[in-house]
Amino acid sequence: MSTSNEVFTPEEQVLLSSYVTNTDRSVFVLTNLPEVIKGALFSRYSRSTLGLRTLLLRDFIQKKESRFSDMQTGSSQSDSAKKTELAIESAQKFYDRILDGYGDDSIGELGGAHLALENISILATKTVEDARIGGSPLEKSTRYVTFAEKITGLSGNEDFRFYQEPTLLNSSHRELYLETCRNLFETYVRFTEPLRTHVRKQLPRDPEISQAAYDRSVRARGFDIIRGLLPSATLTNMGVFGNGRFFETLIMKLRTEPFGELNEIGQFAFEELAKVIPSFVRRAEAGHRHFQDFRDFSLAQQKLISKFNSKYLGQLKADSAEAVRLVDFDPEAETKLLAALLYSHSGLTLQQIREHVRVLPDSEKTRLIEETVALRNHRRHKPERGLEMPFYTFDILGDYGMYRDLQRHRMLTQERQPLTTRFGYDTPYEIEDAGLGAEYHETMARTAEAFETIAKDFPYEAQYVVPMSYNIRWYVH
Repeated sequence: MSTSNEVFTPEEQVLLSSYVTNTDRSVFVLTNLPEVIKGALFSRYSRSTLGLRTLLLRDFIQKKESRFSDMQTGSSQSDSAKKTELAIESAQKFYDRILDGYGDDSIGELGGAHLALENISILATKTVEDARIGGSPLEKSTRYVTFAEKITGLSGNEDFRFYQEPTLLNSSHRELYLETCRNLFETYVRFTEPLRTHVRKQLPRDPEISQAAYDRSVRARGFDIIRGLLPSATLTNMGVFGNGRFFETLIMKLRTEPFGELNEIGQFAFEELAKVIPSFVRRAEAGHRHFQDFRDFSLAQQKLISKFNSKYLGQLKADSAEAVRLVDFDPEAETKLLAALLYSHSGLTLQQIREHVRVLPDSEKTRLIEETVALRNHRRHKPERGLEMPFYTFDILGDYGMYRDLQRHRMLTQERQPLTTRFGYDTPYEIEDAGLGAEYHETMARTAEAFETIAKDFPYEAQYVVPMSYNIRWYVH
């Protein structure tokens, strides 16, 4: 296993050394290669008896028309970049043949890219983070970073960091939208120092904690309290690493959303990703038949569901539900969990194991589960997959900030409703204790009035004024 059965000449080893971590072992890593080329290599790998390094030599490095060997030897930076583009084009032609000939979407998972999304709204980040598989997003924190600074906009004037929504700015709601967002930010700024002072009074520094660490803690706690004032239009930054399949799906989704901002993000993401992983995202191009079919399906589906909703649910009013309601659960959760845990060790069928576990006393089932869980002494100690077998469905009503924390990086089925001010809002007790409650409630009331006014004409765009303290309803399963 440790030694490779491939043998390379000294010259070949020199050629390979820039692109693989070793030339003589069975385990190695590809380096210094564009993502499309790495993906093309792996795709070719699955249909060949040759090793990856041999394929790299034969199909790319030593293939004259690819000009691959010139990649690292350009006379200038622009020359080297051009030769890299030629190598990518060679890989792209291979990918296009595979995709068109076999339609194998999985090869889109063999390469990826790091995409930076800057100055996008908090509202937009949720659509990016909705994707569960193939992408890893990381968003600017509202807990550790201030959002009080102003930036210079396209008009040359300074303003707070919120999305200047074009549809609203070109409507009769322009001033109301701008005033509402600015008022939320101004309140955020006014509350910053009083709440830090309040936190220091409530949580004096422990002598064993350094002043710097204490100041960071106070700062973070202060931001945590006031972040509920930030409107969903707040501009933030997000980094996303994803494979090609993830990005293709994401771009198509962004292109079909009812928000102009998301459509624009989708187009810009396509343009930039097409420079580094073109084959992976080409089907998300606006004129591609694959995207057009997806767009037609998506729009027809939303139209049909909206029709059903109006017909069957349009006259109903929402219950004054609990914050968390268990809607559905698996009555045989313990039996299924234990049977799945035992399955890989038993040699029996799953049905046999379930039948045996089902008749065990409840106390014995509880003991087995508790002993299994007790082995974990760290959150990174992952339990066996048997714990994935039971299901529970929760309907949750909580503030948007809470939702943001619970939604991302969750491998489960979840769906949210649009943002609104109709479900009330959360008031951190520290705001009341610091004597800022009256101003806080007035700000929330003004925002709710603005939302209702804008929503009559622009129900989608009105969501941008909703601050993070307002409640949103979603389910998890």
